[in-house]
Amino acid sequence: MKFESLAPSRRAPGSTSVLLVLVLVLLLTRSTIARADAVSELASFSIFDKVDLAQLAKSDVKTAHGPPMGNPRFLSTQSCFVSTGSPAQQIEALRKWNPTQHRELKVFLHSDLPANPTAVNFSKLQNAPDNSSVRSLVSATQKLSPELQISKDEAKKFSSASGGGGAIPAAVAKFWSDVMAARTHSFSSGGTSAQLPYDHGGEAIRVTDEVNGLLRQQEKIRRQFSGFLGKTGIGRGAGSISPELYWELLDVDDQGVVTLGAYYNRASAGGGYQAADVLYYASGGYYVSLTLYQMWPVNVEGKASTLVWRGDMISAASLASLHGVERLGSESAMMKEISKAVTLFRRDTSGAR
Repeated sequence: MKFESLAPSRRAPGSTSVLLVLVLVLLLTRSTIARADAVSELASFSIFDKVDLAQLAKSDVKTAHGPPMGNPRFLSTQSCFVSTGSPAQQIEALRKWNPTQHRELKVFLHSDLPANPTAVNFSKLQNAPDNSSVRSLVSATQKLSPELQISKDEAKKFSSASGGGGAIPAAVAKFWSDVMAARTHSFSSGGTSAQLPYDHGGEAIRVTDEVNGLLRQQEKIRRQFSGFLGKTGIGRGAGSISPELYWELLDVDDQGVVTLGAYYNRASAGGGYQAADVLYYASGGYYVSLTLYQMWPVNVEGKASTLVWRGDMISAASLASLHGVERLGSESAMMKEISKAVTLFRRDTSGAR
């Protein structure tokens, strides 16, 4: 073919406008297919079998109870929503978002961590607020309460020597700094499998068993994320994907809790993303918490957007005694908190799109 044959002067009258129409039709067709594929994939593994993207984009986050769990310690919920911007933008915003900006989320302190932290990386404990939640953590630590989720070896390292400090006395701050530093080292080198058991209070609870138990109870979700999770340190040894590590001081049922987390993400075909956020250590309140994200690029009313599915699952001793209405109430409370967090995240990040 000669290049000259493509020149506008050689086209039939109106051929330019016809070509533009064809291009627009092609783009619209691809957008419709992409939306259909995203909704179809969502339905294949989640609780949401029917989703109207246009309506979802105009509404609040949609939440639902997860499937029944065989272990009474386990609980799960699912949610989905549409946000403007690409999945890559959502991932970046999620990575940078700081929950301490919102008092209603009751996250008092948050700080990123290197793979091999020292006590200096937990120095923010000195700035902990003086409230009832923090005081409960201090009291439990000083008494070495059996409710503390630590190992027997860790318990032996606590020294009640007096010292200065703010809301958290120096001896208590040092104890938790040492515990979290050592557990972060273990996670970086060996994933959840390397974590010491919670056996200070009696029964030995192993985090990696809890994580794998949660995933086994939700086979469709496990299959959806198996390729991704197999490259992380979640439910196994250290993976090939490097995590972003952090620690927090937060409130769980009016009790102060220090916790360690790891965040992973991976791009998928077609511009999508998968992400996982695991709280692999907690001093109390829950044994482990795992949040999974699946994101698809979609076009909603001419705007580049992202369909987000979020699955939250948790293992906690306090759930084991709940039945019937009490358990439903706990699930509803969990969904309400997730909806609140997602709403705040969308509000904070929408201006950056």
